[in-house]
Amino acid sequence: MSKPLSDHDRKKQISVRGLAGVENIAALKQDFNRHLHFTLVKDRNVATRRDYYFALAHTVREHLIGRWIRTQQHYYEKDPKRVYYISLEFYMGRTLQNTMVNLALENACDEAMYQLGLDMEELEDMEEDAGLGNGGLGRLAACFLDSMASLGLAAYGYGIRYEFGIFNQKIVNGWQVEEADDWLRFGNPWEKARPEYMRPVRYYGRTEHHPDGVKWVDTQVVLALPYDTPIPGYRNNVVNTMRLWSAKAPCDFNLKDFNVGGYIQAVLDRNLAENISRVLYPNDNFFEGKELRLKQEYFVVSATLQDIIRRFKVSKFGSREIARTDFSKLPDKVAIQLNDTHPAMAIPELMRVLVDEEKLNWDTAWDICVRTCAYTNHTVLPEALERWPIDLFAHLLPRHLEIVYEINRRHLERVAARFPGDHDRLSRMSLIEEGGQKRINMAHLCIVGSHAVNGVARIHSDILKATLFKDFYEMEPHKFQNKTNGITPRRWLVMCNPGLAEVIAERIGEDFIRDLDQLTRLREFVNDEAFIRDVAKVKQENKMKFAVHLEEHYKVKINPNSMFDLQVKRIHEYKRQLLNCLHIITYYNRIKKEPNKQWTPRTVMIGGKAAPGYHTAKMIIRLITAIGEVVNNDAVVGDRLKVIFLENYKVTLAERVIPASDLSEQISTAGTEASGTGNMKFMLNGALTIGTMDGANVEMAEEAGDGNLFIFGMLVDDVDAMDKKGYHAQEYYNRLPELKQAMDQIAGGFFSPKQPDLFKEIVDMLMHHDRFKVFADYEEYIKCQEKVNALYKDPKEWTKKVIYNIAGCGKFSSDRTIAQYAREIWGMEPTLEKLPAPDDKL
Repeated sequence: MSKPLSDHDRKKQISVRGLAGVENIAALKQDFNRHLHFTLVKDRNVATRRDYYFALAHTVREHLIGRWIRTQQHYYEKDPKRVYYISLEFYMGRTLQNTMVNLALENACDEAMYQLGLDMEELEDMEEDAGLGNGGLGRLAACFLDSMASLGLAAYGYGIRYEFGIFNQKIVNGWQVEEADDWLRFGNPWEKARPEYMRPVRYYGRTEHHPDGVKWVDTQVVLALPYDTPIPGYRNNVVNTMRLWSAKAPCDFNLKDFNVGGYIQAVLDRNLAENISRVLYPNDNFFEGKELRLKQEYFVVSATLQDIIRRFKVSKFGSREIARTDFSKLPDKVAIQLNDTHPAMAIPELMRVLVDEEKLNWDTAWDICVRTCAYTNHTVLPEALERWPIDLFAHLLPRHLEIVYEINRRHLERVAARFPGDHDRLSRMSLIEEGGQKRINMAHLCIVGSHAVNGVARIHSDILKATLFKDFYEMEPHKFQNKTNGITPRRWLVMCNPGLAEVIAERIGEDFIRDLDQLTRLREFVNDEAFIRDVAKVKQENKMKFAVHLEEHYKVKINPNSMFDLQVKRIHEYKRQLLNCLHIITYYNRIKKEPNKQWTPRTVMIGGKAAPGYHTAKMIIRLITAIGEVVNNDAVVGDRLKVIFLENYKVTLAERVIPASDLSEQISTAGTEASGTGNMKFMLNGALTIGTMDGANVEMAEEAGDGNLFIFGMLVDDVDAMDKKGYHAQEYYNRLPELKQAMDQIAGGFFSPKQPDLFKEIVDMLMHHDRFKVFADYEEYIKCQEKVNALYKDPKEWTKKVIYNIAGCGKFSSDRTIAQYAREIWGMEPTLEKLPAPDDKL
């Protein structure tokens, strides 16, 4: 066999990484040395690896600047409609490699570093993840930014520059321990502070009603300082902006109350104002009604709307005015997309600005507001829906409460006119929920105040119309749409899996990177021996590389020929990591019972963070680690089954593990996972899916062909039927001996001999109050896993199914998702045209 190419030599061969011209390399080396010297003030004798990373980052960033300035200038001159994507989360991960990919600089930088005696991968590893998100919702926002730039849309991502992002997860004695994520400790080379665009944000105070309008007075002011990050499109010379706000106390903060001698305390108290952007709330699919969180939500909304209106007023194209003053044109120039209800305050805030400050009458302002805003729903779980207590709202945002009441009054008048005498409907559809403590239902506010409402997969959008928002759908069916989620093929294929990208490009060319639908052409190669071999070989190489990573980090010896079985996502009961655990235990018991049988070897890896306050999720992690302690140290089982909990799952770990996986576990109870996007990443990277008919799995099966996914379990209708007749875990426990054995082992301390009752609560939950019906799908899941094992023994047939899956991925590009948002919600037209490069003459 020929000696395998080194990573360095292999990268040089890969065309999708950009061409490395000699002049290019010389210039990069020169820029690198200049930054080391002038920006970092170091020479090669004292420079650290981190210095070299920063020098490279600044070098690559220089290639963005010209394009960034030119793109923004282009928007200013052409005055297109702009879209503002407002999100409390942007889960960006690392920026360096993604920027090199999108600018076609990867090969040139790699060669330049090599000639300077530096290893590119080592430098890339110095970068901190920008972990400003919890999971799917925040990562979706990041993929959307990439697609909006790649489709030439004038788009802006607006959010909060959290000083501390999602916590770092350590596993200590099998338990999750949280550590603060001080990601800005060494500075962030990708951001540019913009103090000249600082905006005041107001809280508290009271309202005064005058003949000439309402005044909101005696407020406390916090300043919002913007930091801009460039968002490059894929090789089209477009660079958009993500603007994140940081909270700053004003200079006179707490000093105006001339409290004699209180000067030192007043300066120390500045922290109270600046705490607003201190930390990301670490909850996924769970609402925590804390004052600080509401402050964060209003903070991003208020600062962003001031920015939007400033930009709307100064745009000059085709206009001789000093500034635009005609707000009736706002919906023609501005689209605001609300990523879940977290930025819902945009609706009353826009009304406040238009009515109180710009003096429009209510009806005109409301029409503008509705035509401008659109709302994306991300979950149907009741505990995740935002319902703010009225008293908290009244204290923090008194004027907005009045506006919400007025929106509700007019809304209920319309409902009453349309459905006379239907009082139940009125109370169901009210923005204000009565009962113990009055609350504002933010989802209802978003529906009423938007012209479009969408779910994030077909099945999810259908469930919204049939259940959660049924009343609203009956009243305004035209508002409801579906926009199935997608992922960017730049980060999630070209960047994280260059081997596979190259094998695909050799067969169908490189255009699929911009137009993922072209992957359907791979169906022609499904029986091509060479292609089958190439796809399998890339997977094996990725597995070997990840196995090395695992042995370094976990000290567990991995069998790289075993099936890599992955479930990586936030730990949550609805995602049913416990169902996975029951399969692991069952498989373990089967191997122990017949140790001489030819079992398909598996390495089961489960990863993900539990919200710090979610006790059950933390217990689930402890159970996984406990099962691993037993299974991994059982000599009878050997390397036929290993169980590993992947510590601190984040974007950068996903980029390593997804290309190496064989099996993707997407096993939520039908009707609970709105879409999922990890499922799409695995599919694109050559893993097969075992899953329920939930979220986007339904559409994945449709695109790849039913027989090319391992589908099992209840459908949404079966779950509904079971809710009506009742779910009785005990019946399954009594009927299924392997399930009983596994549960008895968990309950009896087989996996926790020192604390036999350690998992008592989990057992109690599964037996008596399991909302997500784990046992109801157990039998079918185990049978389905047997089919997986059987197919894995036939590598050729397995790889054919992999090819069908990759070929069916086109629909799941976020480029397709964004093109649909643009055309069907924002009234914008995507383009694949390139802007002129900075060195081109205009």
